[in-house]
Amino acid sequence: MDNIKNKTEYLIASINEFAKRHKLTDTQAYRYLKRFRGMEMLERFYDVMHTLSFKDTTEDLTAFCHRNGGKLV
Repeated sequence: MDNIKNKTEYLIASINEFAKRHKLTDTQAYRYLKRFRGMEMLERFYDVMHTLSFKDTTEDLTAFCHRNGGKLV
């Protein structure tokens, strides 16, 4: 149960940091990450990504989403 809580908190924090970096609302950030597969990346690679700084995570998400058609830089 703690693992689910930790993962959920990490996902929320990552969305929040992504939103701040790109000057989006949390909802806009979530929808963007969902559309361009960033959420999939966060969930799939949680074991590795949660060990990175949020700055690195945000940069990785931005690059990943860009490769999947996202336009944020």
